[in-house]
Amino acid sequence: MVQFRVMTESPLGILIAVIAAVFIGRMWWQDFSDARKGTPNPKALPGATPSSIKLILIGIIGAVLLTALETIGELALGISGEQKNISVLFLGAMLAAALLEEIIFRGYIVITNRGRTALIASILGASLVFALAHDFLWQFSMPEGAPWWQFWQGLSANFTLKGWFSFGFVFLASLFFYGLRFHPKNVHRSLLPCFAAHAAKNIAVFLIKLAQGHVAGLY
Repeated sequence: MVQFRVMTESPLGILIAVIAAVFIGRMWWQDFSDARKGTPNPKALPGATPSSIKLILIGIIGAVLLTALETIGELALGISGEQKNISVLFLGAMLAAALLEEIIFRGYIVITNRGRTALIASILGASLVFALAHDFLWQFSMPEGAPWWQFWQGLSANFTLKGWFSFGFVFLASLFFYGLRFHPKNVHRSLLPCFAAHAAKNIAVFLIKLAQGHVAGLY
């Protein structure tokens, strides 16, 4: 079997992710600055609006607590050792994801202005897609000599306790991020609390992996 790594696990993939995040982030920040000046861009990226510091702090604290709870659960179930090893450089991809994934999922992939039922249904559906997009319940490894276009040959299920457990916590994290975006106190539907919470969670995950010996090498 030939094991393929996810693109963002390679130095080139990480660089591409970081460049994309910087490019999109600068666009979002410009829209955010225009909104603060009272001259909002009618075609602004989603959530490019101000937020209270209190809600940002709530997002950070909540994300760290959620990560701590996940870690305690892994230790209690004896599955902590089944974590995937990552590199130091992979932190760059994790931070890039904190911005890009929030703009895509909490920004675009949600139904607004169609009532509460449509909003909640879209949040649940998008959170399911968000969790499935993370490779906890599946893995990809192509058989030796298989043509690249038959990519389905490399897909296989990974319905282990660790897989379901991590999948569940990613789903919960997504619900938490959506909760920050559409909380009544977030009157402008800003993505700032979501960015902060997602970044805090990914940094916490990295530090926990580092402490547990799952950060292997620079790249």
